[in-house]
Amino acid sequence: EVQLQASGGGSVQTGGSLRLSCTASGFTSDNYAIGWFRQAPGKEREGVSCISGLDDTTYYSDSVKGRFTISKDSAKNTVYLQMNSLKPEDTAIYYCALRWGSTIYMSAEQYNNWGQGTLVTVSS
Repeated sequence: EVQLQASGGGSVQTGGSLRLSCTASGFTSDNYAIGWFRQAPGKEREGVSCISGLDDTTYYSDSVKGRFTISKDSAKNTVYLQMNSLKPEDTAIYYCALRWGSTIYMSAEQYNNWGQGTLVTVSS
């Protein structure tokens, strides 16, 4: 059974940084993609970034491009989201999710397995 554990959320001030981690278990294949999504109160879920397990291809939404960096450590089965220059509008619950197949998509409907979410709060 695939399980995803997201962690690393917290409260920071504008301009601060956080690193989220998504640790996956229950599989050994590299033929996957992991995405980070976020949902702010009263808003729809938004795709933030994703990475291919096979070739490290990445994608970033325009709202985070240049500020966030996604990476993975295959030995630790962990995907990271380094978030710099945080803004109040980045405040949300952040979820990681996995899809089978290494092609990266930023549509939540493409992802089969979801972690529990970690809260990021950015104050002005």
